[in-house]
Amino acid sequence: MQKSAIRREHRTTRRTLRATLRRRAAATRLSASCRRRPRSLATVAIAAGVDRETAAGTANGLRSVAKRLGLTPTASARTRRTVAGGRAHQTRTVSHYTVAQVGRLVAAYRPRKAEYVTAAALISAFAAAA
Repeated sequence: MQKSAIRREHRTTRRTLRATLRRRAAATRLSASCRRRPRSLATVAIAAGVDRETAAGTANGLRSVAKRLGLTPTASARTRRTVAGGRAHQTRTVSHYTVAQVGRLVAAYRPRKAEYVTAAALISAFAAAA
């Protein structure tokens, strides 16, 4: 009985380690993708470590800043996906910004909500590292 308990424990440990490795690899791929090519503001926020709900609100604020600064997106794409991972009812056009453009937007972004201030700091650090 002792040996099977040890094996079960090893399997459980390995399973959690593999899951952790998959999450870290996915995060690395996402951040590398954001550095290589223009992505949406919400995607850059998620790659910077912001949770999805806060990323959506921060992206809305950054879009307002882009309109105020007159900064046009680098590229646009049509998508059927939503930020939450579900399906949208209509095809939408998504504006993609480079990391340098996101850095300019975050520098001019002045959020009042505490979680958006934290998100802006994370995005700013992410843009500066790129």
